Amino acid sequence: MATTNDIKNGSVLSIDGQLWSVIEFQHVKPGKGGAFVRSKLRNVRTQKVVDRTFNAGTKIDFETVDRRDYQYLYNDGTDFFFMDNDTFEQLQISADVVGDASRFLLENGTATISMHDGEALQIDLPPSVVLEITYTEPGLQGDRSNAGTKNATVETGAEIQVPLFVDQGTKVKVDTRTGDYLGRVND
Repeated sequence: MATTNDIKNGSVLSIDGQLWSVIEFQHVKPGKGGAFVRSKLRNVRTQKVVDRTFNAGTKIDFETVDRRDYQYLYNDGTDFFFMDNDTFEQLQISADVVGDASRFLLENGTATISMHDGEALQIDLPPSVVLEITYTEPGLQGDRSNAGTKNATVETGAEIQVPLFVDQGTKVKVDTRTGDYLGRVND
């Protein structure tokens, strides 16, 4: 059994029957008293973030999580379908697990899926994706009430903020974590 000395960022722990992913941790050795580990943990299923302190050397259960790249195939309205790039097996994942990642999932795009005991835990997209603007209002040069940005809809259906000069049909790079516009992409 492992101890708190083995904690690393990204480790998955089993605490009280639930899976928690380590976001960050810090070993603390105060001048008085015993050492301890201060950590920030994210519940793998609910995405709730909590702070947790462990005494140094406390035994904890590490869980094995398999992270593999999958190709996104399609969405049937309730579930999302992915294909393993190595075995070509299809994987069906509910919309609850996909969550906000669905905003930037593009057909034939790549996503990293974390699996534990045959169950999909979470989906991680690349840091940025290139998407085409399918609809946006023309930008008016004199309109500066919204700091030079306007709403735009990308090909996945997500709405993002883009500068006034971006037109419909333009390919843009979007940050998948925040939904921020990162720039235009030239073909």
